[in-house]
Amino acid sequence: MTTASMSDREIRTDRMRYVKNTASSRLCYLAILLNVLYFVSIYKSDVGSWYYQILVGGSIVYNLLFMLMVFLASEGVKSYQKNYSWLLYVIGILQAARIFILPMQAHTAVIKLGSAERVVMETPQFIRCVVYLAASSACLILAAAINQKKAAALEKHIGATGKEAA
Repeated sequence: MTTASMSDREIRTDRMRYVKNTASSRLCYLAILLNVLYFVSIYKSDVGSWYYQILVGGSIVYNLLFMLMVFLASEGVKSYQKNYSWLLYVIGILQAARIFILPMQAHTAVIKLGSAERVVMETPQFIRCVVYLAASSACLILAAAINQKKAAALEKHIGATGKEAA
C-alpha cells in the first residue's frame, strides 16, 4: 500500500507504530496522583487509636503495590501492549471497591474520647476520599479502554499491511 492510496485513518494508525500511547499512560499517572491524594486524605484526621489496626496496615501495603503496578502498566500501555489493559481494568475495579472498605468503615465508626463520642471520619473528608478513589478508578478504566482500542487497531493494521507486503 503506497502513501498516496492510504486514507487519513490508515496513516494515523500506521503512525502508531512509531508514536507512544501517551493518552493511556497519562491517565495512569493521573490515577496514581489521585491515589496519593486519597492516601494523604484518609489519614488526615487521626481520631484516638482507630487507625491502628490491621486493615490500615493492609491499606498502606495495597497503596504501595497499587502505585507500582499502575506505573509498570503505564509503561506497558505506551507501546500498545494489550495485556496491560486487563490489568488496568482489574485495578480500576479494585479502586472502586476500596470505597466500601476503609473510608466507609471510618465514616460509620464512632469512638469514645473521654466522655464525648466522635465520628472517625467526618462527611467532607469521606466525600473527598470517595471522589479521589472514584476518579482514580475512572482514569484506570478509561486508560485500559483506550489502550485496548488502539492496540486492536494497530494489530489489525499491521496484519493487513503485512499481508500486502508479502
